Amino acid sequence: MQNLRQLFLNHLGQTSSSPMLIEIERAQGIYMYSPTGKRYVDLIAGVSVSNVGHCHPKVVAAVKEQAEKHMHLMVYGEYVQSPQVLYAQKLTALLPCSLSSVYFINSGSEANEGALKLAKRYTGRTEIIACKHCYHGGTHGVLSIFGNEYYRNSFRPLLPDVRHINFNSFDDLSLISNRTACVIVEPQQGEAGAIAPHNNYLQQLRKRCTEVGALLIFDEVQTGFGRLGYLFAFQKYNVIPDIFTIAKAMGGGMPIGAFVSSQEIMSKLTYNPVLGHITTFGGHPVSCAAALASLEVILDEKLIETVDTKAALFRKLLAPAKIDDIRGDGLLMAIELGSPERLQRFIKAAFEAGIATDWFIFCSSAFRIAPPLIITESEIEEVCSTLIKVINNV
Repeated sequence: MQNLRQLFLNHLGQTSSSPMLIEIERAQGIYMYSPTGKRYVDLIAGVSVSNVGHCHPKVVAAVKEQAEKHMHLMVYGEYVQSPQVLYAQKLTALLPCSLSSVYFINSGSEANEGALKLAKRYTGRTEIIACKHCYHGGTHGVLSIFGNEYYRNSFRPLLPDVRHINFNSFDDLSLISNRTACVIVEPQQGEAGAIAPHNNYLQQLRKRCTEVGALLIFDEVQTGFGRLGYLFAFQKYNVIPDIFTIAKAMGGGMPIGAFVSSQEIMSKLTYNPVLGHITTFGGHPVSCAAALASLEVILDEKLIETVDTKAALFRKLLAPAKIDDIRGDGLLMAIELGSPERLQRFIKAAFEAGIATDWFIFCSSAFRIAPPLIITESEIEEVCSTLIKVINNV
């Protein structure tokens, strides 16, 4: 048989001209293992996916149990399927009463696509406002609101009537008007390099949207399910959006996403036209069963309560390293190294030292720390000891 890496290059679509070609055979907890047994600490949790760790036993058990009952049955919304209902019931019980209706889909991109459609349908308006350096996915619609021209330009024409504002700019809030259908924002910007909101910015954004009748959409695809020390970031910042989107950590490693709103707003997708949004595999029963198990693990094992302590430990232990800055809230952190060249040397050396990390799409000089929430303090100490050696040598 041909080398697996060569087959990978021959038959899988690539997103860059120089993939890292790290072969992983299995994963457990915070660790990934190569076929030769080399162990890597997954310091980014598959990009904020594996909050409960890889192959958590309760998630795996839920997947097996549901797969033996049934998998796909029918296009979303026609059959009553208990995994969907039980998960939606569990989730919405933890949310404000205005966020009581869940529309399941398959990914964060799809969640944001659905949220944008819903906002335009509900308000009857067309203007969409997003933030510069935002990331909301890669499908054609959300590419239109992508916060960086480099990634959009080759795919024009895109959606019309899109405007960008600066995150944390109070002056730009005046650009939100009675033409605006929605403002979509990450409550903490991820791919910009873990940029947190300042000086009650999100509260003022909420106020402005309410004043002009625009819907506020929070993209919680990266920040959801405990990443910032609350189940969702809107709870941390005490701002309730009209719609919020989730995916990544939602399924405990299985593909699933959703957009969540009120029953009043969500009902607009049922008429004019009927089937206002549709998906074949959204709310797949196996993924919903995994999502329910993952949520129960987060709650039962009190993982959220440990996030701030673990984040503070990372900051304390990395303070002596030759770094420029540490940004972000909770366990979504950016470690600033000062230049793209140094960062690339670091990423390669970190992998060689057994630590898997990554950069940010819009910040090429910082690496990401977003580990599984199950990481222990002793594991953090071990990781930071290795990180300091690598950082100081590059």
